[in-house]
Amino acid sequence: MPLHIQTPLIESRPLSSITGRQIWLKMEASQPTGSFKLRGIGAACEHAVREGKQRFISSSGGNAGIAVAYAGRHLSIPVVVVVPKTTAAISRQMIERENAQLIVHGASWQEANEFALSMIGPADAFVHPFDSPILWKGHAGMIDEVAAAAAKPDAVVVAVGGGGLLAGVVEGLHRNGWRDVPVIAVETFGASSLAQSVAAGKRISLDAIDTVAVCLGVKQVCKRSFELTKTHAVRCVTVSDESAVAACERFLDDHRVLVEPACGASLALAYECAPELERYSRVLMIVCGGIGATARQLREWSAELRSSGTEKSDRNTWPPYPDAVAPHACTRQ
Repeated sequence: MPLHIQTPLIESRPLSSITGRQIWLKMEASQPTGSFKLRGIGAACEHAVREGKQRFISSSGGNAGIAVAYAGRHLSIPVVVVVPKTTAAISRQMIERENAQLIVHGASWQEANEFALSMIGPADAFVHPFDSPILWKGHAGMIDEVAAAAAKPDAVVVAVGGGGLLAGVVEGLHRNGWRDVPVIAVETFGASSLAQSVAAGKRISLDAIDTVAVCLGVKQVCKRSFELTKTHAVRCVTVSDESAVAACERFLDDHRVLVEPACGASLALAYECAPELERYSRVLMIVCGGIGATARQLREWSAELRSSGTEKSDRNTWPPYPDAVAPHACTRQ
């Protein structure tokens, strides 16, 4: 039995009503660890056990760490997870709850990752949070499940941090013969490494991360995901932190499911009737989940963003659409 579960695929009546089109949700937030990460990371950990590895070491902003810790506990393998100082307290608690050794190091995931790499010995397996073919193959399973339900979408919406989910979704589309299905890749403005790379025509590294969606906080997207923007129809969209947090709050009301702002960034396209969805009748949104938020934290973020004078910024899309987009079909704001 794999460590992950087959997740529900549901039509969202609230989001379908708002947008005037069918919105389908792949509910990866219902994984045992709260996010899609368990699919690929579980596969990577099982592979490492078959190779005789005796300890898992990983770096994480939160979700990957809890997935490695969960896998280690179920496989009876000790785990060390290195997280940056920005990782939420609830994420740290959940990692330790799975009996993993937690180390807090550095101001960003990059610094935490460098420290984790320095610890690796011959008997250790380094479990990367997003940049591994084994992970992408595992994540692709969510698209296999959609295909098994005969629910081919016109487009798929994903959130992008390091790019592992994007790489996995595209792999899943390809292996199911859905190469014609475009992907809308969503980031927050303060963590838009993929969008800025696509705009620059080369993979760039951000100077800093500035977003409440800390699980999107990777300064440079993985090479594989950037390359996929050249071979598959991928459109990059950036949204504000306010939009991401507001989407989380509304999704909690509509679906009784709590997700973090990294997931809220993608859901914001539906809640704000984004023109990027106008071309498509049937849209699949990957509800990637996340453990780095509580209902109280969402309320606090929302209040802080309002008090700081932050307003919803115009959404940025790259590449720009070559022709006009139809008027919004939005029925509720």
